Amino acid sequence: MSDEPLVLAEDHGRVRRLVMNRPERRNPLSQAMIAALREALARAVEDEGVRVIVLAAAGPVYSAGHDFAEMYGHLADADRGLAFFRRLMGDCSALMQAIVTAPKPVIAAVRGVATAAGCQLVASCDLAIAEAGTRFATPGVNNGLFCSTPMVALSRAVPRKQAMEMLLMGEFVGAEQALAMGLVNRVVPAGELEATVMAMATHIATRSSQAIAYGKRLFQQQLDLDLAEAYARASEVMAINMLESDPAEGIAAFLEKRRPEWMDAS
Repeated sequence: MSDEPLVLAEDHGRVRRLVMNRPERRNPLSQAMIAALREALARAVEDEGVRVIVLAAAGPVYSAGHDFAEMYGHLADADRGLAFFRRLMGDCSALMQAIVTAPKPVIAAVRGVATAAGCQLVASCDLAIAEAGTRFATPGVNNGLFCSTPMVALSRAVPRKQAMEMLLMGEFVGAEQALAMGLVNRVVPAGELEATVMAMATHIATRSSQAIAYGKRLFQQQLDLDLAEAYARASEVMAINMLESDPAEGIAAFLEKRRPEWMDAS
């Protein structure tokens, strides 16, 4: 086993870059990797100096999903691995929900291959940028194990029929097709992934963290409401948001034709 940290954390100004660091294993979402990601994400959320989180990976593969060797080994447990599988899937689901509910934007920087829970990780992020040639798949059906938990994130990121096609066929989807279906926001040429993601993250980091926290939370809440309820919830949130310090500063700066100075800009 490598002595290197499972997840590397790098700060670039107000951007925290988290890097899955098991390239020789194709960055599997093992129980240990999930725990390391959850801890790193929680620290980034708690750090007032961090405005945006980037989720990247070392090596040529973003993530091959769960560690099949780890899972297979637990089939020899007295309960055939049921307790371990429940814990693993519960912890993984908690990680995905932590990304969705984090008050700070999380951007996936994807290169190579993202399959099964690795694809789920991409679908769970707020934004995803893929390098040309990147491929995505939910291939569990090929191994007799339907990608049920990846389905939750995938079906919320892309149209239903396209999600079902990926889940039922188990075949790879290229970066351009992933872009067309909405799984990723942009596809960039080889060698430009890091620069593009950091430029986006740095741009977002200059915006009001108050506004973004309000907006990200509401974005998720209103998706499950009907139109009238969604507008009612959004109207209330926007009214409350106006009572915070940043909107007053932002509007004053607009009227005075100057750059705003956000509450946590220092």
